[in-house]
Amino acid sequence: MKNFEKLGVMIDCSRNAVPNKEGLKRFLDSIAKMGYNAVMLYTEDTYEVENEPYFGYRRGRYSREELREIDSYAASLGIELIPFIQTLAHLNQLTRWRAYRHKIFDIDDILLIDEPRTYELLENIFSTLSKTFSSHRVHLGMDEAHRVGLGKYLDIHGYTDRYSLLMKHLNRVCEIAKKYGFTSTMMANDLFFNLSPGVFCSDEVRDFPPEIRNAVPEGCEMVHWDYFGTDPARYDAMLISTGKLSRHIWFSGGAWTWNTFSPHNRYSIKRNAIALESCIRNGVTKVFFTLWGDNGGECAYEAALPALMHAASVVRGLSEKEMTDEFLKITGERFEDFIDLDLPNYIFGENVPVESPYFQHSACNYCKTHLYDDPFMGTMSAALRAEDDALLSVYAFRLHTLAEKSGRYGILYETAACLCGVLSKKLLLAKKTRALYEAGDKEGLRLLAENDYTETVRLLEDFYKAFRRQWYAVNKTFGFEVQDARLGGLKCRLLNCKEQLLNYADGKITEIAELEEPLLPLKDTYITSWAEMISSNLI
Repeated sequence: MKNFEKLGVMIDCSRNAVPNKEGLKRFLDSIAKMGYNAVMLYTEDTYEVENEPYFGYRRGRYSREELREIDSYAASLGIELIPFIQTLAHLNQLTRWRAYRHKIFDIDDILLIDEPRTYELLENIFSTLSKTFSSHRVHLGMDEAHRVGLGKYLDIHGYTDRYSLLMKHLNRVCEIAKKYGFTSTMMANDLFFNLSPGVFCSDEVRDFPPEIRNAVPEGCEMVHWDYFGTDPARYDAMLISTGKLSRHIWFSGGAWTWNTFSPHNRYSIKRNAIALESCIRNGVTKVFFTLWGDNGGECAYEAALPALMHAASVVRGLSEKEMTDEFLKITGERFEDFIDLDLPNYIFGENVPVESPYFQHSACNYCKTHLYDDPFMGTMSAALRAEDDALLSVYAFRLHTLAEKSGRYGILYETAACLCGVLSKKLLLAKKTRALYEAGDKEGLRLLAENDYTETVRLLEDFYKAFRRQWYAVNKTFGFEVQDARLGGLKCRLLNCKEQLLNYADGKITEIAELEEPLLPLKDTYITSWAEMISSNLI
């Protein structure tokens, strides 16, 4: 690798999908051949901790034996397996257990600083990690703890300068980590920007007062993360600013797999190419790319292999032909075929550039928002500019064809094909329903119910079966109960709406209240949560 010390991948193991050992080993084989030499397993509470039986309880947590086996396998490939944990925020699942709920939380999902039980938990965590991983590095997380010190801590201690609070906690955590052999710690940089006036990820170089710079523990490396930026000046400024906090910094980019069933390889490639050039300009030699699984972990992490291959090719200085040839050799798949896994989100056409308004906020998760869009509420359809769903049938045929000729990755193509199949009927279902209702066309509603609603349910069942096979192929079984509830709930809702339409067409009911209420525009709305997609009511 030219001038790069570490090239890594982070896999989210905390948003219901916990990768199984077999799937992880296959993935490690592939990325090792691409040139990756570091992997982080992002585990909020999905790993076993001594003396903490409720930590990761019923979440598919990794046992110490499993992690030792994965660590050993990674080492055999020349990959350093680095624990990526959370030591301040993002521990919301612990709040459900009485053993933690009222004892260690300040506010939201943020740990209560200065609470002895908090540091007892952290001692147990680092003691366990030291017996599990061979690496002496650990990522401490510490990102997005926006309201630290403003909850229970405020009630107990009164208002405390939050920079001072952060630095006190950071130093104590680093002392514990060092006690158990972790001589190199890493943390996200965003709180240093967010706890003072200003904007995280800006194109202005920021400085920090000496009391902040000097309080960063020796050996604590800063991680600047940015998954969205398109302006080289923004990356340059943030890397320079972050370098004022630590002599050693990492860059963390995104290989987009979150909030959606399908990846965003094209979106990731555009942004990471800009970011990596900035890393080269600014002498940043350690980078990794995140495969987050926010809101359910629906997207298979292997689906992001094209984005990872492209990032490796930039780092290694490969030409496009060298990159695609190597991808074919490693995966047995053509690069241009594999990137078709993006298609379920390209409801406006695959040639829509990622700089267009359709991708204005970030990688849009159309395949999920419109799968779950309620056919009567039509919340997502209010902003939908698509008028043609035939494109998705074309995608479905193309992906089914790729599934038939693929070997190892056939299930990824098949799942994407079945998703396109159900979307080919579901995408405009709410729009069609409302249009016929507003026109008073009862016979049209009857035909829609008997044909389109029935066919949507059938295609949804096909998608469910493929998606379940994909999940079990790469993940532990834990977490799929959420998908059962979500997709099962969608099926029940479709059947209920079908029955209501038939009742209305037959004169058994005089109106459908949801369709009586006019839709309001949702301009530029970016919804990521399943709960927001299906209803405006409490979930």
